[in-house]
Amino acid sequence: MKVIIGYFMDLIFGDPEWIPHPVVFIGKAIDKWKKAIQKWMYGCSYEEAKEKYRLRNENQEFLGGCVLMSVIVGGTYLITKAVVKSAGKIHPKLGEALETFLIFQTLATKCLKEESMKVYDKLDRNDLSGARTQIGYLVGRDTEQLSEEEIIKATVETVAENTADGVVAPMFYAAIGGAPLAMAYKAVNTLDSMVGYKNEEYKNLGTASAKMDDLWNLIPARLSAFAMLGGSKLAGYDVKSGWKIFKRDRNHHLSPNSAQTESVAAGTLHIQLGGTHDYFGKPVKKPTIGDDIRPVEKEDIVKVNKLLYGASLCAIGAVTLGKGLSYLRKKWK
Repeated sequence: MKVIIGYFMDLIFGDPEWIPHPVVFIGKAIDKWKKAIQKWMYGCSYEEAKEKYRLRNENQEFLGGCVLMSVIVGGTYLITKAVVKSAGKIHPKLGEALETFLIFQTLATKCLKEESMKVYDKLDRNDLSGARTQIGYLVGRDTEQLSEEEIIKATVETVAENTADGVVAPMFYAAIGGAPLAMAYKAVNTLDSMVGYKNEEYKNLGTASAKMDDLWNLIPARLSAFAMLGGSKLAGYDVKSGWKIFKRDRNHHLSPNSAQTESVAAGTLHIQLGGTHDYFGKPVKKPTIGDDIRPVEKEDIVKVNKLLYGASLCAIGAVTLGKGLSYLRKKWK
Protein backbone atom coordinates (compact mmCIF):
# COMPACT_ATOMS: atom_id res chain seq x y z
CA MET A 1 0.00 0.00 0.00
CA LYS A 2 2.91 2.37 0.72
CA VAL A 3 4.17 1.99 -2.86
CA ILE A 4 0.72 2.69 -4.30
CA ILE A 5 0.18 5.78 -2.15
CA GLY A 6 3.71 6.99 -2.93
CA TYR A 7 3.05 6.59 -6.64
CA PHE A 8 -0.09 8.72 -6.56
CA MET A 9 1.64 11.30 -4.36
CA ASP A 10 4.28 11.57 -7.08
CA LEU A 11 1.62 12.05 -9.78
CA ILE A 12 0.00 14.82 -7.73
CA PHE A 13 2.95 16.65 -6.19
CA GLY A 14 5.91 15.76 -8.39
CA ASP A 15 9.13 17.18 -6.98
CA PRO A 16 8.25 20.32 -4.95
CA GLU A 17 11.23 22.66 -4.68
CA TRP A 18 10.49 23.45 -1.04
CA ILE A 19 11.03 19.80 -0.01
CA PRO A 20 14.74 18.89 0.33
CA HIS A 21 15.16 15.88 -1.96
CA PRO A 22 17.12 12.89 -0.60
CA VAL A 23 19.02 12.61 -3.90
CA VAL A 24 20.54 16.04 -3.20
CA PHE A 25 22.00 14.72 0.06
CA ILE A 26 23.17 11.56 -1.70
CA GLY A 27 24.87 13.72 -4.34
CA LYS A 28 26.64 15.81 -1.69
CA ALA A 29 27.82 12.63 0.05
CA ILE A 30 29.15 11.26 -3.26
CA ASP A 31 31.07 14.47 -3.93
CA LYS A 32 32.52 14.55 -0.41
CA TRP A 33 33.61 10.89 -0.42
CA LYS A 34 34.93 11.13 -3.98
CA LYS A 35 37.20 14.02 -3.05
CA ALA A 36 38.36 12.24 0.13
CA ILE A 37 39.18 9.07 -1.83
CA GLN A 38 41.01 11.03 -4.51
CA LYS A 39 43.06 12.82 -1.85
CA TRP A 40 43.94 9.43 -0.36
CA MET A 41 44.99 8.11 -3.78
CA TYR A 42 46.91 11.12 -5.09
CA GLY A 43 47.90 12.92 -1.89
CA CYS A 44 46.06 15.94 -3.27
CA SER A 45 42.92 16.81 -5.25
CA TYR A 46 42.35 15.35 -8.72
CA GLU A 47 42.86 18.79 -10.27
CA GLU A 48 46.23 19.19 -8.54
CA ALA A 49 47.28 15.66 -9.50
CA LYS A 50 46.41 16.37 -13.11
CA GLU A 51 48.25 19.68 -13.07
CA LYS A 52 51.36 18.11 -11.53
CA TYR A 53 51.20 15.05 -13.83
CA ARG A 54 51.06 12.69 -10.86
CA LEU A 55 51.40 9.02 -11.77
CA ARG A 56 48.00 7.35 -11.56
CA ASN A 57 47.41 3.72 -10.67
CA GLU A 58 44.45 2.14 -12.48
CA ASN A 59 43.97 -0.61 -9.90
CA GLN A 60 44.09 1.88 -7.05
CA GLU A 61 41.51 4.08 -8.76
CA PHE A 62 39.26 1.08 -9.38
CA LEU A 63 39.57 0.06 -5.72
CA GLY A 64 38.78 3.62 -4.67
CA GLY A 65 35.67 3.49 -6.86
CA CYS A 66 34.59 0.24 -5.19
CA VAL A 67 34.96 1.89 -1.77
CA LEU A 68 32.98 4.91 -2.96
CA MET A 69 30.18 2.75 -4.33
CA SER A 70 30.02 0.53 -1.23
CA VAL A 71 29.98 3.43 1.24
CA ILE A 72 27.31 5.41 -0.60
CA VAL A 73 24.95 2.53 -1.44
CA GLY A 74 25.39 0.70 1.86
CA GLY A 75 25.22 3.92 3.85
CA THR A 76 22.06 5.05 2.08
CA TYR A 77 20.36 1.72 2.76
CA LEU A 78 21.36 1.57 6.43
CA ILE A 79 20.55 5.22 7.18
CA THR A 80 17.13 4.96 5.51
CA LYS A 81 16.35 1.75 7.38
CA ALA A 82 17.44 3.26 10.70
CA VAL A 83 15.38 6.43 10.18
CA VAL A 84 12.23 4.50 9.25
CA LYS A 85 12.73 2.09 12.15
CA SER A 86 13.25 4.96 14.61
CA ALA A 87 10.09 6.68 13.40
CA GLY A 88 8.21 3.40 13.81
CA LYS A 89 9.36 3.14 17.42
CA ILE A 90 7.85 6.56 18.13
CA HIS A 91 4.59 5.39 16.55
CA PRO A 92 3.92 2.64 13.96
CA LYS A 93 1.81 5.02 11.86
CA LEU A 94 4.65 7.55 11.82
CA GLY A 95 7.02 4.88 10.50
CA GLU A 96 4.57 3.91 7.77
CA ALA A 97 3.96 7.55 6.84
CA LEU A 98 7.68 8.31 6.66
CA GLU A 99 8.39 5.23 4.53
CA THR A 100 5.54 6.17 2.18
CA PHE A 101 6.97 9.68 1.89
CA LEU A 102 10.45 8.36 1.11
CA ILE A 103 9.09 6.01 -1.55
CA PHE A 104 7.26 8.98 -3.08
CA GLN A 105 10.61 10.81 -3.18
CA THR A 106 12.24 8.02 -5.19
CA LEU A 107 9.66 8.27 -8.01
CA ALA A 108 9.88 10.85 -10.80
CA THR A 109 6.93 10.44 -13.18
CA LYS A 110 5.58 13.99 -12.95
CA CYS A 111 9.03 15.56 -12.64
CA LEU A 112 10.30 13.77 -15.75
CA LYS A 113 7.30 14.95 -17.74
CA GLU A 114 7.63 18.54 -16.51
CA GLU A 115 11.36 18.72 -17.26
CA SER A 116 10.98 17.25 -20.75
CA MET A 117 8.07 19.57 -21.51
CA LYS A 118 10.31 22.53 -20.72
CA VAL A 119 12.34 21.48 -23.76
CA TYR A 120 9.12 21.21 -25.77
CA ASP A 121 8.06 24.72 -24.69
CA LYS A 122 11.41 26.19 -25.79
CA LEU A 123 11.10 24.51 -29.18
CA ASP A 124 7.50 25.63 -29.49
CA ARG A 125 8.72 29.22 -29.09
CA ASN A 126 11.51 28.62 -31.64
CA ASP A 127 14.07 29.18 -28.87
CA LEU A 128 16.73 26.72 -30.06
CA SER A 129 19.40 28.10 -27.73
CA GLY A 130 17.07 27.78 -24.76
CA ALA A 131 16.14 24.24 -25.78
CA ARG A 132 19.84 23.30 -25.94
CA THR A 133 20.33 24.67 -22.45
CA GLN A 134 17.26 22.88 -21.13
CA ILE A 135 18.14 19.48 -22.58
CA GLY A 136 21.63 19.96 -21.16
CA TYR A 137 20.11 19.53 -17.69
CA LEU A 138 18.78 16.10 -18.67
CA VAL A 139 21.54 14.43 -20.71
CA GLY A 140 25.27 13.81 -20.43
CA ARG A 141 26.10 14.48 -24.09
CA ASP A 142 27.37 17.81 -25.39
CA THR A 143 24.39 19.98 -26.31
CA GLU A 144 25.88 23.29 -27.51
CA GLN A 145 25.63 22.42 -31.21
CA LEU A 146 22.56 20.16 -31.26
CA SER A 147 20.03 20.71 -34.04
CA GLU A 148 16.29 20.77 -33.32
CA GLU A 149 16.04 17.16 -34.53
CA GLU A 150 18.86 16.07 -32.22
CA ILE A 151 17.28 17.89 -29.27
CA ILE A 152 13.96 16.13 -29.85
CA LYS A 153 15.65 12.74 -30.13
CA ALA A 154 17.67 13.38 -26.96
CA THR A 155 14.49 14.30 -25.09
CA VAL A 156 12.58 11.25 -26.31
CA GLU A 157 15.51 8.99 -25.41
CA THR A 158 15.78 10.55 -21.95
CA VAL A 159 12.09 10.10 -21.14
CA ALA A 160 12.12 6.54 -22.47
CA GLU A 161 15.28 5.54 -20.56
CA ASN A 162 14.18 7.26 -17.36
CA THR A 163 10.81 5.52 -17.46
CA ALA A 164 12.92 2.65 -16.13
CA ASP A 165 15.42 4.61 -14.00
CA GLY A 166 13.02 7.13 -12.53
CA VAL A 167 9.75 5.22 -12.26
CA VAL A 168 9.64 1.45 -12.73
CA ALA A 169 12.99 0.57 -11.11
CA PRO A 170 12.44 2.47 -7.83
CA MET A 171 8.87 1.15 -7.77
CA PHE A 172 10.20 -2.39 -8.25
CA TYR A 173 12.74 -2.09 -5.42
CA ALA A 174 10.24 -0.37 -3.13
CA ALA A 175 7.81 -3.23 -3.71
CA ILE A 176 10.35 -5.89 -2.68
CA GLY A 177 12.37 -4.01 -0.05
CA GLY A 178 10.52 -0.87 0.98
CA ALA A 179 12.05 2.61 1.18
CA PRO A 180 15.55 1.40 2.21
CA LEU A 181 16.02 -0.66 -0.96
CA ALA A 182 14.40 2.00 -3.16
CA MET A 183 16.74 4.63 -1.71
CA ALA A 184 19.72 2.32 -2.20
CA TYR A 185 18.71 2.07 -5.86
CA LYS A 186 18.58 5.87 -6.12
CA ALA A 187 22.10 5.95 -4.64
CA VAL A 188 23.28 3.51 -7.33
CA ASN A 189 21.59 5.59 -10.01
CA THR A 190 23.01 8.87 -8.69
CA LEU A 191 26.51 7.41 -8.52
CA ASP A 192 26.26 6.37 -12.16
CA SER A 193 25.06 9.81 -13.21
CA MET A 194 27.90 11.54 -11.31
CA VAL A 195 30.94 9.28 -11.75
CA GLY A 196 29.88 6.63 -14.25
CA TYR A 197 31.46 8.37 -17.24
CA LYS A 198 34.45 7.11 -19.22
CA ASN A 199 36.23 10.44 -19.17
CA GLU A 200 39.76 10.98 -17.89
CA GLU A 201 38.76 11.48 -14.25
CA TYR A 202 36.22 8.68 -13.91
CA LYS A 203 37.32 5.98 -16.38
CA ASN A 204 38.62 3.86 -13.46
CA LEU A 205 37.05 5.49 -10.41
CA GLY A 206 33.53 5.21 -11.86
CA THR A 207 33.78 1.66 -13.22
CA ALA A 208 32.26 -0.04 -10.15
CA SER A 209 29.39 2.46 -10.01
CA ALA A 210 28.61 2.08 -13.72
CA LYS A 211 28.66 -1.72 -13.52
CA MET A 212 26.51 -1.73 -10.39
CA ASP A 213 23.96 0.52 -12.12
CA ASP A 214 23.86 -1.93 -15.04
CA LEU A 215 23.31 -4.81 -12.63
CA TRP A 216 20.57 -3.16 -10.58
CA ASN A 217 18.72 -2.17 -13.76
CA LEU A 218 18.85 -5.53 -15.54
CA ILE A 219 15.43 -6.73 -14.36
CA PRO A 220 13.65 -3.33 -14.03
CA ALA A 221 14.70 -2.19 -17.52
CA ARG A 222 13.14 -5.25 -19.11
CA LEU A 223 10.01 -4.97 -16.99
CA SER A 224 9.86 -1.32 -18.05
CA ALA A 225 9.90 -2.30 -21.71
CA PHE A 226 6.84 -4.51 -21.24
CA ALA A 227 5.17 -1.81 -19.14
CA MET A 228 5.83 0.66 -21.97
CA LEU A 229 4.33 -1.75 -24.50
CA GLY A 230 1.25 -1.79 -22.27
CA GLY A 231 1.42 1.99 -22.09
CA SER A 232 1.53 2.23 -25.88
CA LYS A 233 -1.69 0.22 -25.98
CA LEU A 234 -3.31 2.62 -23.52
CA ALA A 235 -2.10 5.60 -25.57
CA GLY A 236 -3.39 4.10 -28.83
CA TYR A 237 0.05 3.76 -30.43
CA ASP A 238 1.44 0.99 -32.64
CA VAL A 239 2.10 -1.86 -30.18
CA LYS A 240 2.96 -4.30 -32.97
CA SER A 241 5.73 -2.06 -34.27
CA GLY A 242 6.93 -1.43 -30.72
CA TRP A 243 7.25 -5.17 -30.12
CA LYS A 244 9.02 -5.68 -33.45
CA ILE A 245 11.65 -3.00 -32.80
CA PHE A 246 12.04 -4.11 -29.19
CA LYS A 247 12.89 -7.65 -30.28
CA ARG A 248 15.32 -6.40 -32.93
CA ASP A 249 17.00 -3.39 -31.32
CA ARG A 250 16.71 -3.85 -27.54
CA ASN A 251 20.47 -4.41 -27.29
CA HIS A 252 21.50 -1.61 -29.68
CA HIS A 253 23.22 0.47 -27.01
CA LEU A 254 26.52 0.64 -25.15
CA SER A 255 24.48 0.05 -22.00
CA PRO A 256 22.76 -3.35 -21.62
CA ASN A 257 19.61 -1.60 -20.37
CA SER A 258 19.03 1.76 -22.05
CA ALA A 259 17.75 0.43 -25.38
CA GLN A 260 15.12 -1.76 -23.73
CA THR A 261 12.64 1.11 -23.40
CA GLU A 262 14.16 3.28 -26.13
CA SER A 263 13.48 0.54 -28.68
CA VAL A 264 9.82 0.35 -27.64
CA ALA A 265 9.47 4.13 -27.89
CA ALA A 266 11.15 4.21 -31.32
CA GLY A 267 8.95 1.39 -32.59
CA THR A 268 5.63 2.68 -31.33
CA LEU A 269 6.34 6.23 -32.55
CA HIS A 270 7.80 5.10 -35.91
CA ILE A 271 11.03 7.08 -35.45
CA GLN A 272 14.74 6.36 -35.26
CA LEU A 273 16.78 7.08 -32.12
CA GLY A 274 20.38 6.49 -31.07
CA GLY A 275 23.41 7.11 -33.23
CA THR A 276 26.72 8.86 -32.57
CA HIS A 277 26.88 11.82 -30.14
CA ASP A 278 29.65 13.90 -28.58
CA TYR A 279 30.49 13.42 -24.90
CA PHE A 280 33.08 15.73 -23.32
CA GLY A 281 34.16 16.86 -26.77
CA LYS A 282 34.68 13.35 -28.17
CA PRO A 283 32.32 11.45 -30.49
CA VAL A 284 30.90 8.23 -29.03
CA LYS A 285 29.60 5.81 -31.64
CA LYS A 286 26.26 4.18 -30.85
CA PRO A 287 24.04 2.03 -33.07
CA THR A 288 20.70 3.38 -34.22
CA ILE A 289 17.43 2.20 -32.70
CA GLY A 290 14.27 1.89 -34.78
CA ASP A 291 13.54 2.61 -38.43
CA ASP A 292 13.79 6.02 -40.04
CA ILE A 293 10.16 5.98 -41.16
CA ARG A 294 9.50 9.66 -40.60
CA PRO A 295 11.35 12.74 -39.29
CA VAL A 296 10.99 13.41 -35.57
CA GLU A 297 8.86 16.37 -34.52
CA LYS A 298 8.45 18.22 -31.25
CA GLU A 299 5.08 16.52 -30.69
CA ASP A 300 7.04 13.29 -30.18
CA ILE A 301 8.01 14.70 -26.78
CA VAL A 302 4.31 14.86 -25.88
CA LYS A 303 3.80 11.35 -27.22
CA VAL A 304 6.67 9.80 -25.29
CA ASN A 305 5.30 11.35 -22.10
CA LYS A 306 2.03 9.54 -22.78
CA LEU A 307 4.10 6.36 -23.01
CA LEU A 308 5.74 7.29 -19.70
CA TYR A 309 2.40 7.71 -17.92
CA GLY A 310 0.92 4.63 -19.54
CA ALA A 311 3.95 2.55 -18.50
CA SER A 312 3.76 3.87 -14.94
CA LEU A 313 0.08 2.92 -14.74
CA CYS A 314 0.84 -0.59 -15.99
CA ALA A 315 3.68 -0.90 -13.48
CA ILE A 316 1.63 0.25 -10.49
CA GLY A 317 -1.17 -2.01 -11.68
CA ALA A 318 1.25 -4.96 -11.59
CA VAL A 319 2.41 -3.97 -8.09
CA THR A 320 -1.19 -3.69 -6.91
CA LEU A 321 -2.05 -7.07 -8.37
CA GLY A 322 1.03 -8.65 -6.80
CA LYS A 323 0.28 -7.17 -3.38
CA GLY A 324 -3.36 -8.26 -3.66
CA LEU A 325 -2.44 -11.83 -4.50
CA SER A 326 0.08 -11.91 -1.67
CA TYR A 327 -2.57 -10.69 0.78
CA LEU A 328 -5.08 -13.32 -0.39
CA ARG A 329 -2.49 -16.09 -0.16
CA LYS A 330 -1.69 -15.15 3.44
CA LYS A 331 -5.38 -14.90 4.28
CA TRP A 332 -6.13 -18.36 2.89
CA LYS A 333 -3.32 -20.05 4.84
